[in-house]
Amino acid sequence: MNDDLAALGARIDRTNELLQRMLAEVAKTPSTHAIFVDAGYLYAAAGRLVAGTEDRRAFDVDAEGLIEALIDRARTIFADSRLLRVYWYDGARRRIHTAEQQSIAELPDVKVRLGNLNANNQQKGVDSLIRTDLESLARHRAISDAALLGGDEDLVSAVEAAQGYGARVHLWGIEAPEGRNQAEPLLWEVDSQRTLDLDFFKPYVSRRTAAAYEAAGARPTREDVRFVGAQIAAKWLAARGRESLVELLPGHPYLPGSVDQDLLVEAEGLLQYSLRGQADLRRALRDGFWEHLQAQY
Repeated sequence: MNDDLAALGARIDRTNELLQRMLAEVAKTPSTHAIFVDAGYLYAAAGRLVAGTEDRRAFDVDAEGLIEALIDRARTIFADSRLLRVYWYDGARRRIHTAEQQSIAELPDVKVRLGNLNANNQQKGVDSLIRTDLESLARHRAISDAALLGGDEDLVSAVEAAQGYGARVHLWGIEAPEGRNQAEPLLWEVDSQRTLDLDFFKPYVSRRTAAAYEAAGARPTREDVRFVGAQIAAKWLAARGRESLVELLPGHPYLPGSVDQDLLVEAEGLLQYSLRGQADLRRALRDGFWEHLQAQY
């Protein structure tokens, strides 16, 4: 009996020793944080705050400097933690990086995730990307804290998913000139809230001059649009082949709705100009598309 008690005591002592070692190792392991940036929210709110407009064409953003400032702010808040990386979520037509997004993706410690950008320049799929990353990193204990810069109510599920795995989610917002630019349900769910003010963004956001703004939104000529239509037709033909062309020609001068919509969206991306409500330019686009196809038949 005494031998059994002694053996049990020895096992308990051994277990306690292993637990103490594990706790000591955990104490030595630094906590890790990541920054999650909804670029759509950032551009709209920071543009409104500094430049008085949400129109991206009307202001410039020093993304590299701004990201460094966000990293520095996180370093101050999470003093005993190391940065995993910055996740930058934005929209792009067909999820193809713009030149600006590519330059951001090349920055150290930054990961760009792209949702789609629809015909009305609205982001689609960004919230689900944020949720996937937040949940995955929390589940695998890759982060202990997440700084989330965003305001959409759809992010509530992302916050809940990360918190379910033990991560703390800290919501960062951008000062609103009036009212509020973050959904209340999101504010209720997070572990802490902070607001970045005008002084924080002024060094990195600047309004463009009137000339630069007009140049960015200058209306293309009919010939410019016709040429783009021909370019897209060449890509379309190379991707689908002559059999698809034969099927398309009997419908001239009309295009199937899906083809016409793809043509419009791709042309707007190439032109950096909206063709909505521009009937003459849309006709020029279709003319250029058809002229190239008919020349190849």
